[in-house]
Amino acid sequence: MAQREFTGRHAAMVFVGAFGIIFAVNIALAVNAVRTFPGLEVRNSYVASQTFDVRRDAQLALGWEVQAVAQDGRVFLSITDRDGKPVEVAALTVVLGRATHVKDDMVPEFVFDGQAYVAQAELAPGNWNIRMTARAEDGTDFAQRVILHIRG
Repeated sequence: MAQREFTGRHAAMVFVGAFGIIFAVNIALAVNAVRTFPGLEVRNSYVASQTFDVRRDAQLALGWEVQAVAQDGRVFLSITDRDGKPVEVAALTVVLGRATHVKDDMVPEFVFDGQAYVAQAELAPGNWNIRMTARAEDGTDFAQRVILHIRG
């Protein structure tokens, strides 16, 4: 059997093939990243940064702690004050969704049961984010992202 010679043409084909695969994968990943990007958090980050310290200090002064648990097709969102007592807020807005994309985002209706806010939500296993905004009785806004991990 005759031995084949590795020529410059073969080297060029290997080079072009390898970089072609790299470019194709990079383009596929970039397209997927842009397609699943959830969007902007704020319209103008500079303007938002100008009031960040004031908003953070007001939120910290409330002394609230937030925890979330999913169980039996329901999500429990507990807000407690610095004494550990449940807090009933003046207004609550919640977006529940995946950490990586917005296609599974939902806005469940949370109802205060005296201890926590409860909403019906069947969640698949994985990482979920609860992006909540609550308003205290004194008008202070409280915004937090709560991570919820569902084991499968």
